[in-house]
Amino acid sequence: MKKRILVIGPGMQVGGVERSLLGLLNAIDPEIADIDLFLFEHQGEFMKYLPEHINLLPEDRLLALSKWPIVKLFLRGHFFTGAMRLAAKTFSTVASKITDIPNVNTHRCNKWLMPFIKKQQKKYDLALGFFGPHFYLIEKVSALKKYGWVHTDYSSPYAGVNKSFEEPMWSKLDRIICVSDACRFAFIGVFPDLADKVAVIENILDPALVRRQAEELSVSDEMPDDGSMRILSIGRFCKAKAFDEAVPACRKLIDEGYNIRWYIIGYGPDESLIRSLIRTYELQERFIILGKKTNPYPYIQACDLYAQPSRYEGKAVAVREAQILGKPVLITDFETSNSQLDNGVDGHICPMGVEGIVKGIKHMLDNPDLMRRIAENASKRDYGNVEEAAKLLNLTE
Repeated sequence: MKKRILVIGPGMQVGGVERSLLGLLNAIDPEIADIDLFLFEHQGEFMKYLPEHINLLPEDRLLALSKWPIVKLFLRGHFFTGAMRLAAKTFSTVASKITDIPNVNTHRCNKWLMPFIKKQQKKYDLALGFFGPHFYLIEKVSALKKYGWVHTDYSSPYAGVNKSFEEPMWSKLDRIICVSDACRFAFIGVFPDLADKVAVIENILDPALVRRQAEELSVSDEMPDDGSMRILSIGRFCKAKAFDEAVPACRKLIDEGYNIRWYIIGYGPDESLIRSLIRTYELQERFIILGKKTNPYPYIQACDLYAQPSRYEGKAVAVREAQILGKPVLITDFETSNSQLDNGVDGHICPMGVEGIVKGIKHMLDNPDLMRRIAENASKRDYGNVEEAAKLLNLTE
């Protein structure tokens, strides 16, 4: 008899977590499982890539609205949700100042909305919360087993973990799924009492699809082959990705005589900050924001070096995609970096911070044989992890 599985996610915007979700949905064999997908909102460029065998459930209007900016909610007349968002933000901000515990206003708003959200009527064998918080999974879904994902490094001071707020949520799940061994170790470091519940399921990608999409279009107009070394980074404009450190690093490299152009694919709350830094360091022609791209693979294909200058990561999907396309990869030594690649074999790890990024890129550019060897090693490896879907289902046995 087929398993009945529910997968829960916020939406299908462009992002590494969403790409990993697509990989999971494609990897679960429809012959052994019927899959329902519940998204908080039916929005995002990746909606069109949802597999045909997936049953997309109707969205809940309150949950969809909860993702809107507070000002927009009031301007559009959604006063209840706007008030809830504002109250959660105010409460969390005041509490964080008094207790010095991180602000969790979006998680708190999600929790406060639960009494007003309808329950799922269908009963499932397995329900998967692919992106936190997991209050909907816990309170509004009937399932024999409930698993919630962790995509980030809980040991990082930048992660903003509020232990007292989160622990009751995690403790109600049957399994807590981390995307790497290092991510698991970091999570257990914060929640040692939950260690027995934590398992590792690697991000699932489709290498054949990545390579096929990399050939879909030419990006020579946006990333011209003009003799410069083309560096590419992908991610949200936020504290975690450290693009604010990449800009001054780019300036230092150019001042030391390196002919580079650094391209960024992404969007997010810190975009205005990054653009301001680009102007401050006079890098308008050298540090180039390409914006949001539904298909980033032709840009990865066109780059000479893929760089991830992050302050922290769970496991960066874009790094893995660059390796699939046989690119030399540079990452910073965030806590989970050793689970991302084999240093010196299929990538290079450099210190964090501006000086560390500069040192790492110089090391790569000054050693073309190293770059070539790393690229060749990466192109020979299988990064798909399709077998992880079977591991997930085996956890239910």
